[in-house]
Amino acid sequence: MIAALSNTSAEPYWMSAVDAAPACPALSADTRCDLAIVGGGFTGLWAALKAREQQPDARIVLLEAGRCGQEASGRTGGFCAPSISHGVSNALARHPGEAETLIRLGRQNLVDYQRDLEDYGIDAGFMLSGKLNVAATPWQVEGLQAMARNYERFGIECTLLSGAQLAEKLDSPAYVAGLFEPNYALIHPTRTVSELRRVCLAKGVEIFEHSPVTGISPAGADIVLETGQVRVTASRVMLATNAAMPLLKRLRAAFIPIYDYSLVTEPLSQAQWASIGWTGDHGIADSGNQFHYFRKTPDGRMLWAGYDAIYHYGSGREPANLQRSESFERLATRFAATFPSLAGVSFSHAWGGIIDTSARTTFFAGRAMGGRVAYAMGFTGQGVSASRFAALTMLDLLAHRDTERTRLRMPRRWPVPFPPEPLRSLAVQLAQKGLAQEDLTGRRPPFLRLLDAMGIGFAS
Repeated sequence: MIAALSNTSAEPYWMSAVDAAPACPALSADTRCDLAIVGGGFTGLWAALKAREQQPDARIVLLEAGRCGQEASGRTGGFCAPSISHGVSNALARHPGEAETLIRLGRQNLVDYQRDLEDYGIDAGFMLSGKLNVAATPWQVEGLQAMARNYERFGIECTLLSGAQLAEKLDSPAYVAGLFEPNYALIHPTRTVSELRRVCLAKGVEIFEHSPVTGISPAGADIVLETGQVRVTASRVMLATNAAMPLLKRLRAAFIPIYDYSLVTEPLSQAQWASIGWTGDHGIADSGNQFHYFRKTPDGRMLWAGYDAIYHYGSGREPANLQRSESFERLATRFAATFPSLAGVSFSHAWGGIIDTSARTTFFAGRAMGGRVAYAMGFTGQGVSASRFAALTMLDLLAHRDTERTRLRMPRRWPVPFPPEPLRSLAVQLAQKGLAQEDLTGRRPPFLRLLDAMGIGFAS
């Protein structure tokens, strides 16, 4: 093992940096409610909060298999995008007929996200500090230039950077150009979950932790959720389980669990930050298909994550997958090459998390069981802010409301299902091999061009 990784904690940094609130009780008796929400991450907690706004007198019950936010939501980098469509370029490429609407709604969603935090007094560590997109190769530079043209088309502020201007945002031999967008936020993931949970409880939402739901079925006009020895009978149900195995069988081929890995450094000195030109609070991501995303933590560490995207045969979700020494060592090696002046820095935390990867690269939503169940999932690593929008979409669907959200084709468009094994693993391997080849050469291989023609997305 690389020396810098010798004493890392397997607990995500975000969780170690927040004092855990006492656990909510497990469900211990049969319960009846107006609305049941399955899943206590970003999507489920936003769903509970927005449901309470719309239904002030309803009995709302949220069921979480473990502790709220300890799965994907607490393991993310906390990049809070002004997008619900995996970015402007993806909206234009895959949803050209409604790209303008998707882009507008994505930007408005970030405004509303911030307003909700302020209105409820939620300390999420929210910073509208911007994002720097960086390029390492000529074809990635061309990609940033195309991104800038797309941004200009929709009136999105951005600045192309190179040379001394880039060095003022980030000074690394790995990158030759950048595009800075000021309208981009960062949050503290675990603090966000903790605060959303606190507000939901204060508003009368009943939260039961360590209460895994094992089955769902219709029962007359109601829906029954099985949780071990007890059950919840609900008039309506929202499924916000995301990367977990879906309760609805028809959703099980709609996305696959991809594992992403993160490192966090020991605290860096002001001199160390100055040595890489990173004196602002903006987040950064590079432009490869195999891409890194990195940001500062509140106590002056660097989160350095991404690059590897690991699929385990059979869509395995074993807890052991959250630790992968090969990925951590690759991250540490690439960190040293990207920041030579920080090559001796050690890492305090190393962990993995699951991304609910849809072949459309964007979340999808729908109804089941006669319209009494709504679901939203498949965020593909872009769910921090889109989860709020998806929660509102589910509420609209359950109420059978005709809204701008429910009229969107993007979330209603069924994702291309992943094939069964062993074809699933083979397809993922071919796609990942092609993405790595494109990063090296700038040319998209035939297999990826075929997927593009089918509307299937594998990219950053």
